[in-house]
Amino acid sequence: MNISRRNIIRLLASAPALTVLSPHLSAKEADKIITRIVPSTGEVIPVVGMGTYQTFNVLNNVAALANLKEVLQVFFLKGGRLIDSSPMYGHSESVIGELVSQLTSLPAMFAASKVWTYGKSEGMNAIKESARRMRVKKMDLMQVHNLRDWKVQLSTLNALKEKGEIRYTGITTSRLSQYKAVEDVMRSQKIDFVQLNFNIKVREAEKRLIPLARDRGIAVIVNMPFEKARLFKLVKGQALPRWSRQFDCQSWGQFFLKFIIANPAVSCVIPATSKVHHMQDNMQALLGRLPDRKMRKKMSDYFENL
Repeated sequence: MNISRRNIIRLLASAPALTVLSPHLSAKEADKIITRIVPSTGEVIPVVGMGTYQTFNVLNNVAALANLKEVLQVFFLKGGRLIDSSPMYGHSESVIGELVSQLTSLPAMFAASKVWTYGKSEGMNAIKESARRMRVKKMDLMQVHNLRDWKVQLSTLNALKEKGEIRYTGITTSRLSQYKAVEDVMRSQKIDFVQLNFNIKVREAEKRLIPLARDRGIAVIVNMPFEKARLFKLVKGQALPRWSRQFDCQSWGQFFLKFIIANPAVSCVIPATSKVHHMQDNMQALLGRLPDRKMRKKMSDYFENL
């Protein structure tokens, strides 16, 4: 069942006024935001984006919708642009579309979603539906979700890109078992983006797929940066190492994100959250120094036995 636009408007109208907890970026902050170039076009995007798995799948909940609107405000005000979703995520696309449409004087969303179905006609309908739900005339990025029916769906995406109806094409996975198939597609097909699971404890993507993306001129989006919150459980009650100050790190969340984006082949990492203070913390990873190669080794060694 699709979420009702009328219901969202009615619910938000009855919610208390939102307080914008995050100030506008200063000129100094804007200059220091860490960005990456999409290899196929040269377009610049902020290296921290936002995922929506589980966090935006809400329906008819006044408090949850009001809170998510504030999460989005913080995301955009702190310099974010790329929001990644999927029809697999329940009502997420529709909630994003409705709430973003209510925000004004903010950077344009880089709308990314996925096709997650079988068959050409079903795929075409799903792609159009994602754009409708997210309230965009043209999807910035459409990806084949977990390689489902990838030959058929990628052919459709390429045709739509050729017509100018979408801007970028890609494939995704969050499963190590699919890495060989992902590698084969990356080597044989022309795609703009690949989305992979990668974090400080699960580093297989950095061994072959991320270097391959760099060599093939493919942008890399990283999902599961916190390993579904398991990383935070590993460090619960532990203070940050003092040496983390050397790369302007103020929290474990920033520690995990900066480890990922310190790899220059990573174009964007997409942590998901429904909490305003977590979003504020995530976006701080867009600023300051990044760990160098020696420091990244020290970071990974620290987690080797946890």
